[in-house]
Amino acid sequence: MSEKAVCIHGHYYQPAREDPLTGEVGKEAGAHPYRNWNERIHDQCYRPNAELGNFEKISFDLGPTLINWMISYDPATFARIVEQERRNYERFGVGNGMAQPYHHTILPLAKRHDKITQIRWGIADFEHRFGHKPTGLWLPEAAVDNETLQILADEGIEFTILAPWQAEDSQIDVGLPYWVELGEGRRITVFFYEAELSMRVSFDPAATSNGDRFMTDFILPRLSANGHHTDDARLYIIASDGELYGHHQPFRDKFLYYLTHREFTHPRLVQFTYPGLWLRQHAPSQTVRIRENTSWSCHHGVARWKEACPCAPNGDWKMKLRQALDWIADQIDDEYVKTVSPFTSDFWELLYAYIEVLHGKISARDLIRRELSEGLEESEIQQVDLLLRAQLYKQRMFTSCGWFFEDFDRIEPRIVVVSAAQAVWWLRQASGVDLIQPAKERLAEVRSWRSNLRGDQVFMNHIERLRYEQLSFPFVRTEIERF
Repeated sequence: MSEKAVCIHGHYYQPAREDPLTGEVGKEAGAHPYRNWNERIHDQCYRPNAELGNFEKISFDLGPTLINWMISYDPATFARIVEQERRNYERFGVGNGMAQPYHHTILPLAKRHDKITQIRWGIADFEHRFGHKPTGLWLPEAAVDNETLQILADEGIEFTILAPWQAEDSQIDVGLPYWVELGEGRRITVFFYEAELSMRVSFDPAATSNGDRFMTDFILPRLSANGHHTDDARLYIIASDGELYGHHQPFRDKFLYYLTHREFTHPRLVQFTYPGLWLRQHAPSQTVRIRENTSWSCHHGVARWKEACPCAPNGDWKMKLRQALDWIADQIDDEYVKTVSPFTSDFWELLYAYIEVLHGKISARDLIRRELSEGLEESEIQQVDLLLRAQLYKQRMFTSCGWFFEDFDRIEPRIVVVSAAQAVWWLRQASGVDLIQPAKERLAEVRSWRSNLRGDQVFMNHIERLRYEQLSFPFVRTEIERF
């Protein structure tokens, strides 16, 4: 009888909800009786799952922007998560946590240097928080292209997890890991999750009302059906939004605990493990090609995050938002390159290293002098510092949830537009290049079909707050908050 194992993967993420001016997450509609959605989700999901020890028993990725907030709001809960992951790392030499790109950007839609920024920052953040390098990285919305996989391999990432329909071969055996050949001697391992079991956990609340019944009615029959009459060992991954366990579906934190803790279940016919550990004994033996520009949450590739798409009706505003932010990003990049390139040919390396500033390991001043020149004038250091701040908010304005839903008049799209306004402001402070009017004109075409709220209104509201701040406190410059 071949060895069979199951892995439950939880993908955990929240965008950077902090107000750029205050560094605080304010009150948010719909989160009552909590102040905001972070606090509500934390109380329903993160805290109880950490208290139950569930993070030790599953595979998971935890977004950096969520971690930043959690450390300030409830450091004890985050410490529990780190400790649970560390137990696996110390016992087996490989942990069960995976990295996540820093701002949850849809990477196939990003430029190469932005892909590298998001991936390097995400890897560095994982190592900073968990104390060891990650072996795996979860791609935002599992959105993938070959260039992204090449960068992962270059950065030392061993594997990622995709949906089965993201393989060119529709008949792949999802119980096996596969090599994806990337050229020039590079390759990476890809796991494909088990779609039926993942669907049951994610969208069938009745199926997860009882852990024993889920094991006997779904896991065991599915493993038997997927056997293919071979002797190959198999790992079946159940991929899910981690906030399902207690937030989207009440009491599923207890379901997860019951299912994954041996002492509370019937005699085991399968083992629970995680991909990094499984690979130590079960290396890939087959290769597969991926379908580029695909994802796990859009049936039209990555259209959901750039244009109108049937996955989220009434999305005509999305293309205008994407075009406006792409234009802003191009202007910021052009000014950054023009300013930094006289000092170094590796001008993007400075941006990649900026994660050290966000982690408080080095001041922006010292980083700039280290990466560019010890002999820079004070005015030059200040200009580059401000351009790096513009780059930070440029990264933040592409967080995926800004395009995920059906309407512009939601918290998530407003976050990305506010980030764009902050990026434009820092660019103006750095170089005098004023994008406010042309950005406003482009964003005026972004309109909510429900409320008629326009993108330029959100944009200018934040610009006016910044102008008031500058007039009221002319000698105080907003500091970078933790992102």
